[in-house]
Amino acid sequence: MKCLKISKSNMKQVLVETQLFKVNPVQLTEGSKSLAGNPIVEGILATAEVKNGNGRYYAKELWEREIDKYMDIVKENRATGELDHPDSSIINLKNVCHIIRDMWWDGDHVVGKIEILPTASGNILKALIDNNVQVGVSSRGMGSLKSRGDIMEVQDDFELLCWDFVSTPSNPGSYMHLVREGKENNIINPYVRVNSIVTEILCANGTCPII
Repeated sequence: MKCLKISKSNMKQVLVETQLFKVNPVQLTEGSKSLAGNPIVEGILATAEVKNGNGRYYAKELWEREIDKYMDIVKENRATGELDHPDSSIINLKNVCHIIRDMWWDGDHVVGKIEILPTASGNILKALIDNNVQVGVSSRGMGSLKSRGDIMEVQDDFELLCWDFVSTPSNPGSYMHLVREGKENNIINPYVRVNSIVTEILCANGTCPII
């Protein structure tokens, strides 16, 4: 009996691609916050037709197809994502921190408008951004890969799941704008520590959990 060896790259797997989220405070016009008063961020979510930091290549036609499908989720108010990247195809609602409100193309870039939600994870994300801590925005999808020279080409079975916010960007170079109302705030404290920000949030009610 002959056994066939299946290449892992030909199997459908969770694919994660990360862009740098760089705080760039700007003076905002009216309507820069959501109806609920939550902060809005805008910037590049993905780039087609290039080898990314993970050595993967996405054809523009592939991204166009998936963005068209994902826009239905955006319109249905379901385009949520998590803080940190789970190795799963399921979005865990208790970890949701944001929702995508709009998406469009700018050349080969997919650009999005994201509302940060007042959830536990969303409050942590907002505090990090407010204190100039750089985080990454990362796509999550399912698909297989095919090796082509020094790149891994994402195949036609790719399915976009969502975008998450993560700590370690793998593909620096793009950034988003933090949308604020009022005047610019250019005060940057380079010594802000992530742990102190998280502790402040967790202790806001007067009691601090042991962590």
